[in-house]
Amino acid sequence: MSDHHLPHFHVRLPRGYVNDPNGPVELGGTTHLYFQSRSHAELAVPVEWGHATSEDLVHWTLQRPAMSPVPGGVDSGGCWSGNTVVDGDRVRAFYSGKVDHSPYQSILTALSDEDGTNFSRPAQVVDDPAPEEGVTMFRDPFVWRDGSTWRMVVGSAGPGATASMRQYGSADGLSWRFEGELAQLPRTVFDGVDTGEGWECPQLITVDGREVAIVSSWSHEGGPADVLAFPVDAAPAPRRVDDGHNFYAASVMREGSYGQVLFGWITEGRDAALWQAAGWAGAISLPRRTWLDGDRVCSEPHPAVAALRVGSGRAANGAAIGAQAEILVPAVSGTVRVRYDEDHWLDVVLDLEADTLTLDRSAVGGESGADAEAATSTRAFGDRTDCAARILLDGSVVEVFTSAGRSITSRVYPTTPPPWHVHAPVGAVAWDLERSISSANEQEIVRMNTVSVG
Repeated sequence: MSDHHLPHFHVRLPRGYVNDPNGPVELGGTTHLYFQSRSHAELAVPVEWGHATSEDLVHWTLQRPAMSPVPGGVDSGGCWSGNTVVDGDRVRAFYSGKVDHSPYQSILTALSDEDGTNFSRPAQVVDDPAPEEGVTMFRDPFVWRDGSTWRMVVGSAGPGATASMRQYGSADGLSWRFEGELAQLPRTVFDGVDTGEGWECPQLITVDGREVAIVSSWSHEGGPADVLAFPVDAAPAPRRVDDGHNFYAASVMREGSYGQVLFGWITEGRDAALWQAAGWAGAISLPRRTWLDGDRVCSEPHPAVAALRVGSGRAANGAAIGAQAEILVPAVSGTVRVRYDEDHWLDVVLDLEADTLTLDRSAVGGESGADAEAATSTRAFGDRTDCAARILLDGSVVEVFTSAGRSITSRVYPTTPPPWHVHAPVGAVAWDLERSISSANEQEIVRMNTVSVG
């Protein structure tokens, strides 16, 4: 795959594998985003914590990995998902330590130096579940401060295929006590969505005055599925946070000058052999902010994303665009077509009467082994009368947001380089977007991401 297909403002590695974002946190005006990474696009490589920093939430500098597995230690099989909390003038990480052949990922903590760039040797702070509890999956702590008390939830799969968020409390962040299940639900289908045998990557945020759980549904036979959300002050009624094919493992920055911010892992939409041959896989989504429509969590790009626009907007219909672009669509029914060449294109279809938006990838073409099914958001526009949709393109990444807060995140792999040509309803506006990923030491970053860990 040539370079024009690679994402340039979504966080990714020059080479290697990126998955779950972990613990975005603001310290001294700088946002630190940690994420699962491997130095090679090979799943056999132990996972570590990559690290990027930003002064404005959209221009990111890749740093050296912040945390790597300790050989023979409690995370020897990988530093897996969790989050971070500001603890005085330092950052404290809570995460899942994998040890090969262990049935669980143990809950660990590690303390950073003063600027959050690396972490100390970890220590286990929560006991693994006892065998008699019947827990079949246990991982991914999420920790926050509630006044003088520390709170934690951990993802779990329990007896009877019951997904849950196990809750813990602490006075100092080091000694934790189990306080029961914050939320749990036997596996079912709700609103057309499988709620999962277990919930991983649990998050808890306050939206419009209500505590809202965001979880990633998972099963032993199928693995990762969807990001779901529901208020915890009522019986769980999980609904999808994103209607696309490639959004998973959401992570929130609960506090900071930008308000609460949501990131997700943009998964691959092609066979493993293809991304392994390309030498890279995965990206982190654009930052989003959220609100509630009844019990449904809605989202949109954080206002900071507008800083990526280059120059003034121009008429989208007939425009030639590069691999990084944004298209703003007015509240009219119609189709936005991004044409890659005479025979290949991507369609975004708006139907205001049916209140649906559909992303149609069937004519994109490109590599054999790339996914091509469509995705549709319902209740897409509601009563809002401003623009109906925002389409953000970044190489192979497509993120679409509707005026009612629905989103579709998917991947496409055209083989024709830009410029690409847009056909859109009258009134649609297009911008080029700047590339915004740099590294503190480009040569060193590339070296780290082409040398195997351990």
